This record gives sequence, C-alpha cells and structure tokens, in this order.
Amino acid sequence: MSARTTVERPPAERAAAARPVRPSPPGRPRRRGRLAKWLGSGAVQAVLIVVALIWITPLAGLFLSSMRSERDNASDGWWTALTDPSQLSLDNYTALFEDSGIAAAFWNTVLISVPATLLVVGIAALAGYAFAWLDFPGRDAVFLVVVGLLVVPVQIGLLPVAKLFGAVGLFGTVAGVILFHVAYGLPFAIFLLRNYFAEIPREMLEAARMDGGGEWRIFSRLVLPLGRPAIASLAIFQFLWVWNDMLVALLFADSESQPLTVALQSQMRQFGSNIGVLAPGAFLSLVVPLVVFFAFQRHFVQGVMAGSVK
Repeated sequence: MSARTTVERPPAERAAAARPVRPSPPGRPRRRGRLAKWLGSGAVQAVLIVVALIWITPLAGLFLSSMRSERDNASDGWWTALTDPSQLSLDNYTALFEDSGIAAAFWNTVLISVPATLLVVGIAALAGYAFAWLDFPGRDAVFLVVVGLLVVPVQIGLLPVAKLFGAVGLFGTVAGVILFHVAYGLPFAIFLLRNYFAEIPREMLEAARMDGGGEWRIFSRLVLPLGRPAIASLAIFQFLWVWNDMLVALLFADSESQPLTVALQSQMRQFGSNIGVLAPGAFLSLVVPLVVFFAFQRHFVQGVMAGSVK
C-alpha cells in the first residue's frame, strides 16, 4: 500500500483558487479589438509621430544650443549646427561644472529631491496600509482629514510655514525645503496608495495571517511587492514635482541652499551674457527627470493601467 502525500499550496495560490471567476461581458473583447485596431492604424501612428517631433524639437534645440559657443548662438540659429557639426563642443558643460554656484545648486537639488521623494513614499506606504487594512479608532475620520488636505493650495501655507521655520531655525536650509515638500506631498501620496492597497484581495491577507504572518511581515512581503506599480508612479510624480519646483525653493532656500531652478532663474537676468551657462544648465535640469521617468517607465505604465482593467 503506497503512502499518499499532499503538497500544500502557498497562501496566495489558495486565495486565488478560492476567488470566483467572473465572466467578462460579451461586448468587451470586441470593443478592445476595435480599439487596438484603431490605435494600430497608420493615421494614428502618423499623428503620434508628428506630436513626438513637436515635443522633441525644442529639446533638440536646447541640446544643440548648450553645445555651441555664445558667439555662434548670437550669430545664427541652433539648426545650423546640423550642417556644421564643428560648432559643437563640451566647453559649456565644462564651464558649467567649474562654476561653483551652479554645481552647488545642482547638488542641492539632488539633496532636496531624493530625501523628499523617499520620505513621502515610505511614510505614505505605511499610512496607506494602515488606512486600508488596520482597524483603529478614528481611522475613517483621520482619512477624511487627509483627503480634505488635498484641496489646500500650496500658496496658503507659504507664509505661516515660513514664520514657523524661522522660529525653529529651519528657514533658509535644505532641511526646511525637504520638510515642506514632504508635508505637502503626503496627502496625495496617502490617498493614492491607500486606494491601491485597498484593492488587494482580503483573502490573501487573511491567508497570510493564518500562516502566522505579522502585520510588518505582511506589509513588507506581500503588500509592497503587489503595490510596486503604484509606488513607482508616486515616486515619479513626487520626484518630478520637487525637482522642477521653484516657488517653494525661492521662498525657503537661501543662496547656499538654493536648487538648480533658482540658480537658473537668477541667470535669466543676464541672459545675453550667460547663455553659455544657462543653456547647458537648463538641459541638465531637464535630462535628469527624463532619465528617472524612463528608468521607471514600465512600473509607471502598470500603475496607470491598474485601475482601468478589471
């Protein structure tokens, strides 16, 4: 008589098997097929190519201008470099990083953007999980307050927070700029991640709890991997907002802690004589967010499409 062995499936597979299969509406595949066929048509692709060229042209012009000398930029347009590549050189970028003010502003931007993004994502992920799956007194009321903070404009808090930072010694520092961005980025971040985490099947969390998993283990091993698309989308939005910000930095940063946007704005006052610094600085300020976006593009698309297809 042979012994009979059973292999127990993981909790995620048991929860997935227990969920009923919902048949899709009859008309949905046909509509999706027509939409895919329309998007793949030659007319739509031609329109997308034209839009891409319109978007890329200013970027290409800025890049070529950043590699031309001030004399060439003053004499003719940037498109002449396409027929005369000898105009292009890296001298402007060398002078840019030799400029202590611009180089310090670039690293200030990095020191502001990276911590502000990591803090918002980390705190919002913990808060979003708590609002979605933990029961505690006043949970719904506190979440309503967080949602209400979404409608508060940034301009309303500039002067009160500036006075508060001045009283505690944070005004004109990198830490003060970071705290302001974190405070005003958290409401949207918590709202986004809470709604995404709430879509996780309850059976998966209950199966993990039955297997002895604590809340921190469930959050780190189950919720975070499933919420990676939303977290990546949030990180991109937060990083772009902080990197491109000038209003908050213009008010809360001084000359030693100012980011690249404020440094370039000061160069605009002398545009005619500082084009050799302004053009490469502007292109550098543009390229870094593009690199971040394309690095997380796959997760960003998954996060955008997560709520559109059931």
